[in-house]
Amino acid sequence: MTRTARTHSPRPRRLLTAVALAGVTTGLLAGCGLQPAASFVPAAAPGTIEQIDGLPEDAGITVTSKNFTEQLVLGKIAVLAASAAGFDVTDETNVPGSVAVRQLMTSHDADMTYEYTGTAWLTFMGHKEGIPDKTEQWQAVKDEDAGNGLTWLAPAPMNNTYAFAVREEAVEDLGGITKLSQIAELPADQRTFCVESEFNSRADGFKPMLEKYGLDLGGSGDSAVAKDAVDILDTGTVYTATDRGTCNFGEVFTTDGRIKSLGLSVLEDDRGFFPAYNVAPVLSSSALEEYPQLKGVFDQISPELTDAVLQELNRQVDVEGREPADVAFEWMVQEGFITKP
Repeated sequence: MTRTARTHSPRPRRLLTAVALAGVTTGLLAGCGLQPAASFVPAAAPGTIEQIDGLPEDAGITVTSKNFTEQLVLGKIAVLAASAAGFDVTDETNVPGSVAVRQLMTSHDADMTYEYTGTAWLTFMGHKEGIPDKTEQWQAVKDEDAGNGLTWLAPAPMNNTYAFAVREEAVEDLGGITKLSQIAELPADQRTFCVESEFNSRADGFKPMLEKYGLDLGGSGDSAVAKDAVDILDTGTVYTATDRGTCNFGEVFTTDGRIKSLGLSVLEDDRGFFPAYNVAPVLSSSALEEYPQLKGVFDQISPELTDAVLQELNRQVDVEGREPADVAFEWMVQEGFITKP
C-alpha cells in the first residue's frame, strides 16, 4: 500500500522519530519479537565523507536494518557514514525480519536502510519472477517504489543471490569447472548436489535451475541427475558438507563468509537463471528532499561493496566472532570514508 511521506518540520527529527516509534511501531515490532538494537558504534570523524556544510544542529536520520550478519554490518556502515556527515543518527538496526523493516520504511518511521533488489521485487512487490539483469532489476524496483515515497540510490556490485559452489581442491578433478553450464559435460556420477529444503522445493529453485542448464532431475540418459545424488540438508550444513566432499556442488549465498573461510569456489551463473539481489541504499524520498547531500554520502560507499568485500566482512563476524559495528568501523577507516577521532 502506498503511504504518504512524512512531513519534516524544524523540530528535532530524533524526537519525532522516537514519538513515532513509541506510538506506532512498538506494537508492530513487539509482535515480531524485536530485540533492542545493539546501538553502540565507535565514534567516527569525517574522511572522504565530509561533514555537510550548513547542516542544522537538529538534522537527524533514523537507520534501520534486518537482524542477520550482513544486514547488521551494512546497517552499521550506514550509521557511521551518516554520523561522519554530521547527522544525529538514531540506530534502529537489528530488526527481526524483512517485513518489519519494510513497514518501518513505508510508514516513514525510518529514513534509510540497505535493501536487496530481488527481495523488494519478489517479496514486497509480489512479482512472480525476478529479473536476472542487475541494472534492469534495480530500475524496475526503483520505479515501482517511488510510489511508496522511497528512493533507491545506485546499487552496489554485491549480489547476494543463490549460487552453487565447489570446494577449490576439487575444481581440477572436475575438469577445471568455473561455470554452471559445465556441469552437464561431467559424467553423471559426478553430478552430486547439496541443497537446502526450501531451495529444493521452490518454483524458481533446484529443478528449474537444472532444466535451465539442460539437466533432468530423476531422468535418464546423458542429462540425468539421479535423485539419490541430491542431499537435502539444513542451510548451514550445506557449506560444511560441500567442503567435506559429501557432494561436488553445494547451494550457497554469494556473499556468505563461509565461502571464503572454507575455500569454496562459486560457479558462474552463465545462463542467468538466478534473480539479481544487489543491495542498494533506500531512503525516504522526503528525507532525501530535505537533505539531498545524503545521496553523495552513500554513493561514495556503494561501488566498494563487492561480493568479495562482504564475504570478508561477514566472515569476520560469523567465523571470528567480532562485533558488526567494529567490523564496519574498521572497513570504513581502511577505505578512508571516515577517520578515527
